[in-house]
Amino acid sequence: MFESAELGQSITKEAFKKESVKLREQLLRAQGRFAEGGFAAVLLVGGVEGAGRTEFTNLLLEWMDPRGIQVHALADPTDEERERPRFWRFWRQLPPKGKLAVFLGSWYTEPIIGRAFKRLDADAFEVELDRIADFESMLAREGVRLIKLWFHLSKKAQRERFEGLEGDKDTSWRVTKQDWAFHRRYGRFRKVSEQALLKTSTAEAPWEIIEATDPRWRDLAAMRRIVQALEAAAGEAARAKPAPKPDRPKPRASNLLRRLELSLESGKDYEDKLERWQGRLARLTRRLRDERRSMILAFEGPDAAGKGGTIRRLTQAMDARNYRVISTAAPTEEERKHPYLWRFWRDLPRLGRITIYDRSWYGRVLVERLEGFCAPEDWKRAFAEINAFEEQLADFGTVIVKFWLSISPEEQLRRFRERERIAYKKFKIGAEDWRNREKAPAYEAAAAEMIERTSTPNAPWVLVEAEDKRYARIKVLETVCDALERAL
Repeated sequence: MFESAELGQSITKEAFKKESVKLREQLLRAQGRFAEGGFAAVLLVGGVEGAGRTEFTNLLLEWMDPRGIQVHALADPTDEERERPRFWRFWRQLPPKGKLAVFLGSWYTEPIIGRAFKRLDADAFEVELDRIADFESMLAREGVRLIKLWFHLSKKAQRERFEGLEGDKDTSWRVTKQDWAFHRRYGRFRKVSEQALLKTSTAEAPWEIIEATDPRWRDLAAMRRIVQALEAAAGEAARAKPAPKPDRPKPRASNLLRRLELSLESGKDYEDKLERWQGRLARLTRRLRDERRSMILAFEGPDAAGKGGTIRRLTQAMDARNYRVISTAAPTEEERKHPYLWRFWRDLPRLGRITIYDRSWYGRVLVERLEGFCAPEDWKRAFAEINAFEEQLADFGTVIVKFWLSISPEEQLRRFRERERIAYKKFKIGAEDWRNREKAPAYEAAAAEMIERTSTPNAPWVLVEAEDKRYARIKVLETVCDALERAL
């Protein structure tokens, strides 16, 4: 794969100067057109040590408008980053639409180094590559254009580059012991890198291998590729797309939600049960903190199902320093400029902490599907994307429990009217709630499909009969305690 990048291609200083004038103009024009479109762009500058990734990035910032570029030079993960799943640090740094993010060091770095030094076995490396391919595929479909450049040097050229840098007192600091350690494993790195590039070079996110022996040749080849990618994205943005239409599925006569026994009640000993289970939860959440595990609780269900009240009974038993409740509303302007999972990745809990979502990422396959806020192909692929997201959380050791609180249409109507009647509850009811009620059958059908397709062993859905609020609260408390005991 790398043989074609070892042909010794070069360009004279005069030819480089002439070509660079034209390319700079093309880059700026492409950047301007791209910024007006509905896409973001991510540029990965990878390759062997000594190939000139930093020098190229500096030149890129000279040639383009730096106000539209974010550069992320990633070193080893910080303590904060180690306390979340590996991709957390990358999700946080994704650019908004109209911007270009340059990654020096990326999601490829750790797996390649780990495999080259045999800290990752072959199976674990394959899992990482599959996860990378899925991640990039999702970004591409969410409007992020990936430009992946791999700067290549032969082993001989790399050694000569290191020796040349070390021979000059002004540049000797740039060659480290780690660089030479990597050089000694050049053959191993080459094999591992080739495997990674072959596995992850796709139609949506292809790799471009660039010979880096001659810096001038390298820079021009890389700049041309960036121009092509930005122009292609701008051209795609100019093509009008049909507006998505609402999808209103019809409920089956007997789905898993209609089979729930909603008449279940808490009984007269509710207060005793509440005190007992809250005490148990308090002890378990302290263990969660001490054993440095994290937990995510997600609550979904129709309006007025009692999600907020149930969450309050959970948090009453927790240390306020160790949990966070996120009430998910319509995405902000900033959030709409990123892939839909971006805002949820940002808020993942640190080790020892709990994040509780009052509505969650499942809005993509519920509200967004029903209201036509996303295209059919978007919500259809979201089932697999959400499962992959939750799999990463579970693999990291996060305890995940998802609750669907279910009530009858009659009970919902009673609660709506109560909210309109009682002064301190009026803020809970509005015109949107009444409009949503009219779509209840379609919402139920979408929810049943969602639960069937996203309830997994590592992130199960728990169906809660919530006609009796007290019964629902006790069931949720008991379920959370059981999940923590199994995990800890």
